[in-house]
This record gives sequence, C-alpha cells and structure tokens, in this order.
Amino acid sequence: MKVKICGITNLDDALCACESGADAIGFVFYGKSPRLIAPETALFISQKLPPFVKKVGLFVEQTPREINRICAFAKLDLAQIHTDADDGFFARLKTPFLRVIRARTKEDLKRFAGEYRLIDAFTESYGGEGKRLPLEWFEGIDCSAIILAGGLKTDMLSAIMPFNFYGVDVSSGVERAKGVKDPALIAKFIKAAKQGGE
Repeated sequence: MKVKICGITNLDDALCACESGADAIGFVFYGKSPRLIAPETALFISQKLPPFVKKVGLFVEQTPREINRICAFAKLDLAQIHTDADDGFFARLKTPFLRVIRARTKEDLKRFAGEYRLIDAFTESYGGEGKRLPLEWFEGIDCSAIILAGGLKTDMLSAIMPFNFYGVDVSSGVERAKGVKDPALIAKFIKAAKQGGE
C-alpha cells in the first residue's frame, strides 16, 4: 500500500517521512490551512529529498495558472486538486493531477470511477480535521484506484486492509500539533501500512 504524509511544513519532517518509507509527501498551498507552506520553503525541501519520493501539492480553489506556477517553481510531481471544476480546468494543468472527492454520501465514492482519485471525508476546512468516512461505504466498491484519507491512524489500518486501497494519505494522525509531525507516529504508521496493519 502506498503512503503519503501530507501537511509537511519543514525539512526534518519531510526527511523523517522519507526515511520511514513514505512514497509521497504533501505540501499544502491553501491559505486557510494551519499547514500552509510557502512555495519557496517547498522548493527548499523538494531539493533535499530522495529521487523516488513523489512531491505533491495540495490546492484549493486556485486557478490552473497559479497551480502551474507553484508546481513548476517548487518542482512538484503531482497536483492534488480539492476543487470541483470542469474538464476545461484540468485540461489547462501542466502538472499531472489527482482529483479529490470530498464525500458526503456513499454515492460520492463512485465519482470518477476508473481513474485514480483521493477520497476524503467532507469538511468545511478541506481536510486535516481527522474526520473519518464509514468503512462500510466501501463495501462492494473496487478500491484499487482509491487513495483513502480522513482521520487515519495506525490503529485503524488493519480494518482497511481487506478493501485493497491503492494508498492512504495521512496528516493529523501523525502529528503532535497542527503542522508539526511526530517521528514515532510517522514511523509506526508507515510500518503498519506496509506490513498489512498494526
């Protein structure tokens, strides 16, 4: 299972995630988030990371032009888009992108079926609040292209393993404070995700 550690704000946390086996790290470029990072800081961190770790930018209600500019400047590999937009919006993106579904109901899980997508619980703050989706919503759904986010912690990884998610995305579940990661929690979470549960 792939693991992304999101809400990275400093180099130490980024390196800790990489050393613990993270497949990707996430930078938040949403102005209202306590995990907001400046593009200059994201660039500094990106340049220090090993080559096979994906660098992902999280964007909310920004224009394709803004997203393209930040992704190019900070040397990001992927744009995680928390905006409901038409196909024309995505066609203007120059960076590979991942759609985010902020699910309110089970029916939302079927949106964009057949493509890789991240599914998070709906919150007004666009994630990072530790809100979980009911796992029973995923019963009978092909989860092999779904990255699950929202309220994930190490102790629940065993329960999600049977669904065969492509990956998991965690932020608040490995923090000691908003925007400040806990190295022990990161290591424990990634180890459990890679080994099939706690």
